[in-house]
Amino acid sequence: MGGRGLEEKGWRRGLLVAALLGLPAVAGAAPEPDEDAAAEAEQPLEVSGDDDALDGAVAQAMPGGSQGPVMGAPEQVTEPGAPVPDAAVPGKKKKKDTGPKADTLGEAPDEADKVDDKGGPQQRIRVFGRVFARAAADERQKYERDLGIESARVGVAASLSNLEAEVSADLASKAILKDAFVRLADDDKRLRLYAGRFKSPFLQRSQESAWRLPIQERGLVEDYLTETNSLGGRRLGLMGEMRLKEAWGLKLSAGLFEGGEDASGKRLSEDGSARLSIRPFKFLTLGTSTYLTQVIDGTKQYATAADAELTLWGLTLTGEAAAGRLALGPFRSQSVLAYWTVPVGHEGWAVQPVVGAEALQLQGGIQAQGHSVTGGFNVLLADSFKAQVQAERALRPGDVAPALELSLQLATRFR
Repeated sequence: MGGRGLEEKGWRRGLLVAALLGLPAVAGAAPEPDEDAAAEAEQPLEVSGDDDALDGAVAQAMPGGSQGPVMGAPEQVTEPGAPVPDAAVPGKKKKKDTGPKADTLGEAPDEADKVDDKGGPQQRIRVFGRVFARAAADERQKYERDLGIESARVGVAASLSNLEAEVSADLASKAILKDAFVRLADDDKRLRLYAGRFKSPFLQRSQESAWRLPIQERGLVEDYLTETNSLGGRRLGLMGEMRLKEAWGLKLSAGLFEGGEDASGKRLSEDGSARLSIRPFKFLTLGTSTYLTQVIDGTKQYATAADAELTLWGLTLTGEAAAGRLALGPFRSQSVLAYWTVPVGHEGWAVQPVVGAEALQLQGGIQAQGHSVTGGFNVLLADSFKAQVQAERALRPGDVAPALELSLQLATRFR
């Protein structure tokens, strides 16, 4: 029994070796071997029951350096110094673009210029969204805690070579629909036409994306002019735009927008708005904007603003001054904001200290003042998450005395 089992085992191993010896012939014809290799091939191959002998036989059966390359590899590399293509290097992949991406056209109109300059994709459908969760304690409410979803935005943007369209909604807002517009442009992206509901071109801070803005809200001045007095903001309208990149990046936007409502709820005639901006240096942007109510029936309220933005070595400084007439009489306002973005490590982390101040003066029949000072610290991660801690001491319209508000906001988004 023992001898028969040994013979069967040796026969199976011999068959295995014979199959291995045929591998080079199956893989492809090898170059003519030298005399030493032919002599070795003529020698009989002995196979015993020893496992070490089988390993040696397998080693002899595998193709060596003199047998030429094995067919089927990504490339035939016959010389040691020959370059190896990427396909032959395991694990080598194309590097992904991890830099910050442009915000949507409806959220940050100026970001469209960066996309146009880079020659973005001709056809694309993009789904985007973001969520802001905020906790606050306000001295006006005796520091009663308030926790809620500040914003829950979701939308879809589609791009063709000369046409773009965007629809977005904020599920945490009373007015759910935010943007719904199309933009038509020529091949050079110099002339553009907007139609639908979108941001009017008034106030630099209003044009900034809520995600890029280093403070949690747009501030006392923007709230009072846009929310309280209905100057600017998102509206249904038609707007033309011209941009000359070679002329200091000159950009002129002007349009007609749906008017507001009077005390009885009656819709008023159309408003007008325009903005002009230039970029004489890569680190400096200058602009001016205006908003006029009821331009067809005669302007009742208006405002004009001038702004500047300076960016150097991660430090950004913005300033804006406005003046005009509201329902309560003439007004003036001033806003400044400074923040410094400091990268931390190599994983997309960054910290961002921020400080800002605003002032508002009402003149004429009713004289009043408002002001605010804001300080905060932000932690950013890979352009997709941020945590913001902020303290604001402000005298807002209707306040008897300045009050302190402390807040924490967590935000994330996908694009």
